[in-house]
Amino acid sequence: MSRSTQLDTPRGPARVDTDRPTGPPTSLLVLGHGAGGAVDAPDLLAVRDTARDAGVLVARVTQPYRVAGRRAPAPAGHLDEAWTAVLAVLRRRHPDLPLLVGGRSSGARVACRTAGAVGAVGVVALAFPLHPPGRPERSRADELVTGLPTLVVNGDRDPFGLPVAAGPVQVVVRRGERHDLRQDPAGVAAAVLAWLRTYRWAR
Repeated sequence: MSRSTQLDTPRGPARVDTDRPTGPPTSLLVLGHGAGGAVDAPDLLAVRDTARDAGVLVARVTQPYRVAGRRAPAPAGHLDEAWTAVLAVLRRRHPDLPLLVGGRSSGARVACRTAGAVGAVGVVALAFPLHPPGRPERSRADELVTGLPTLVVNGDRDPFGLPVAAGPVQVVVRRGERHDLRQDPAGVAAAVLAWLRTYRWAR
């Protein structure tokens, strides 16, 4: 069962929903939501359940603008600032656990942009929006270049594009999936678990 708390950030209160595994956790996975979405998106819930059952402590972060009831996303700098403030608290609470950051869409971008600053050891990027729909010239591929092990799970029908694997960035392509990754959330979660186990961040 999730435990929900609010944490103050420079951009207002954020909400953190935490799910503990049975037994000592192997790592801490912190996930963010999409721009107009929430932390109860099917892929995020599937990853939460699968990772928790494999020994991972999972925290899902709702950005302050969503806590305040707004759907329009805050500017990128505000998102990063609030996320970094939340991660600082979570790191103090769990200093001995390897920290993994991630999320879906906008949340994945925030996690990538701040991964180094928050001391993460890896990144999970679900439905990473490589470019705005129909605008491939506006690529965000540079945000994936964190130097950390990074897993990208995207659908091959995603209008936001499909990143290319390079260096420590691994890309899993889900056939027939669009940006919401709703067809087979369990398959998305299985890909994340396999990656976590590769680095012994999950049982």
